[in-house]
This record gives sequence, structure tokens and C-alpha cells, in this order.
Amino acid sequence: MSGDGEWRQELDEKQLEDVRGLLLAVREADGRPEVDAQGPLPGEFDGGEHLVACIEGDVVGYAHLDTTGDSFDHQVAELFVHPAHRNRGYGAKLLEAVDQRAAVGFRVWAHGDHPAAQRLAHKTGLERKRELLILHADVKDADWPEPRLREGVSLRTFVPGQDEDAVIRVNALAFDWHPEQGALTADDLRADEARAWFDPEGFFLAERKGEVIGFHWTKVHEPTPGRFDGERVGEVYVVGVDPAAQGGGLGRALTLAGLRYLASRRLRQIILYVEGDNAPALAVYTKLGFTPHETDVQYGR
Repeated sequence: MSGDGEWRQELDEKQLEDVRGLLLAVREADGRPEVDAQGPLPGEFDGGEHLVACIEGDVVGYAHLDTTGDSFDHQVAELFVHPAHRNRGYGAKLLEAVDQRAAVGFRVWAHGDHPAAQRLAHKTGLERKRELLILHADVKDADWPEPRLREGVSLRTFVPGQDEDAVIRVNALAFDWHPEQGALTADDLRADEARAWFDPEGFFLAERKGEVIGFHWTKVHEPTPGRFDGERVGEVYVVGVDPAAQGGGLGRALTLAGLRYLASRRLRQIILYVEGDNAPALAVYTKLGFTPHETDVQYGR
């Protein structure tokens, strides 16, 4: 397998379109990643380093390495093999390239935890280090009540240009334990505001005495072949509560506000992501009607 010959910090215009074409083919086969036919690549491929693998001019694979690392300094990699070139050892070669390039302690995602990824991880001595569960609920089967707030707490929606710092403050407190979410910055939030899916009307803030103490950021995904019956799907994207405000049902109230909003968008399905070892959150979401749908795994040494 040959390619550009080296890891690159930026893709030129041709490489960008080559990678986009490969990711679109992967999406057609696997349902992910969420990549558009035009515009920038998904945010998880911003920055870091890129490796494009080719055979006789055909792009057969792509690897991305987040060299900044997550909140615990694990560099995180993603790698993809074109569906037309699978089962030929290219995935193993990409993983070998990542292993040689990444810092000690790196992690690599296996979205959907496919058997082929499990076999490759086992063969190369990688272990399951983290499970991220995707839960799913059918809106037609749900009966989500009005949110109930404690006295002195009110809900409103996010105002771009005004609320970024307040949300980031709460986010940092609520997710100091989380590998990705805890590293969110105000600039990251502003960048997401420029993305087509961003909807401030679906971004709920809880306030007490004029101070933001929690938020629920929802998201709507456009139809993706092979996933969720090819329909638009809502997501409980992020629910964050200031630890000083926990214990009064605020997280549940924020979650309900977002769920009812997504249901009002005439969506039939809603998903959310939750850490596999987060038993309290799993209990809350199960009571709200969510059931397991998929699992993403990070492998590492």
C-alpha cells in the first residue's frame, strides 16, 4: 500500500475531495460517519494529522490522528477503508501506521464495534478501553411530561454571541471527567454555531438569579443511508448541570424540555450517547424510554 507517503497536517483540495469520496462510500455502507457531499468535513477531522492511502491512484483508506488529544491526553485516531477494498489487510496497515505515529497511550475508535474491528484489535494487542452507547427512543411510544423546575429556576433558549462563556463554564464543571466534552472551548462552540445543523431554539438554558446553571443542547441529524430507516433523527446532544445545582431534578427537567422540542419537530426517532459505565445516566434514560441501539468502542493498550 502506498499513498501520499507521509502524515500531513492539512489536506489540499484534491486530497480533501478524495477523502470526502471515501467517507461518503463508507457512510453508504456503514451509516457513518456523518459527512456531507459539500462543505467542510465533520468536526472530528479538524486539525491533527491525516494519512491518505492509495493503490495505483485509487484511494483505499484514510486515517486521522487527533494529536491534541482528549482531556486525559490520549491521542485519538479514526481509520477507514473503502468498502470496495476491504478484507485485503489495508485496515491492519493503517492501524500499523497509526501505531507508529501516535504517542504512547493512543486510542482508536471502532464505530459500531463491528466484528472485523474486534478481530483487528485482538490481533494487534489492543483492548477495550471505553464503551460509548447509542440509545434510541421512538417518539410515538413516548409520553414525556412538561418539565418541572424548582422555585427560582427558569428556562430560556441560547442566544448566540451572548451565552457562550456561561455555557462553557457549566460544561467544564459538569464534564471535568469526560475525555472529549470536558475540553470544549468557547471557540469550539462558536464554530458549531456556524454549522448547518445548529439550532439555538433547540438549545435550552436553565438560570437561577440570572446565572446559567445547566443546559440541554439538542441536535437534528439529516437522513443518513443505512441508519434509522433513512430518516431525520433528533439527538439529546449534551445535557450539562453545574454540580452545585444537582440534586433537584434539573437534569431531568432540561432533558424533558429538549425531548419535547425534538418531538415538536415531527421527528419519529431520538438518540443519545452515554458512557457505558455511567449507571445513573443509563437509569434516567431507560425510565424515559430509551433502549440500546449501537455501541462505539475505543481500543488502546
